[in-house]
Amino acid sequence: MIRVGIIGGIGSGKSFISKLFGYPVFNADDEVKYIYKKNKDCFNKLKKKLPKFIKSFPIKKKELISSISSNKKNLKIISSVVHPLVRKNMKKFITRNKRSEMIILDIPLLIENKLNKKKDIIVFIDSKKSKVLNRLKKRPNFSGKLIKELKENQFILSEKRKLADYIINNNFSANIMKKKVKLIKKEILNERNSPRY
Repeated sequence: MIRVGIIGGIGSGKSFISKLFGYPVFNADDEVKYIYKKNKDCFNKLKKKLPKFIKSFPIKKKELISSISSNKKNLKIISSVVHPLVRKNMKKFITRNKRSEMIILDIPLLIENKLNKKKDIIVFIDSKKSKVLNRLKKRPNFSGKLIKELKENQFILSEKRKLADYIINNNFSANIMKKKVKLIKKEILNERNSPRY
């Protein structure tokens, strides 16, 4: 099984590109949303640590945003509860898809949280600032302050670029992006025969 890690800045289009590969995708953001909605244990832990903000189950995004806006240290508290659950779900996903030729790991903090392995293929998604901003503005609960704090939690993008095996410029139409991903996918599959595998 080839593990492909998709990395890049907030709003670069990581999830869009991940889906274009046509293989099973582990989307960390979707997992987090699911945990907030369904995991009572996560709620109880966060309520205990942040009683001023976390009031009712399922966990509401505006309560989380309010806690981070109040004190950016609260982001670390939230992460300390949520990240181990995401990691656990990622392991289950990998086991479930062990027979797949390739799996896609769409995890914003893949590198920072050391979820990648040495043999993983890393794909960096690059995008113009104007396009990133347009994407972010379309998101619910868009907040300039929150975006800034989340960005501070990621490696400098130029450093992430250096770690990549491939770079995809996500500045074109959906059809062009499909062709770009198809070419990279072909290269990755051919690379299976290289010494790294």
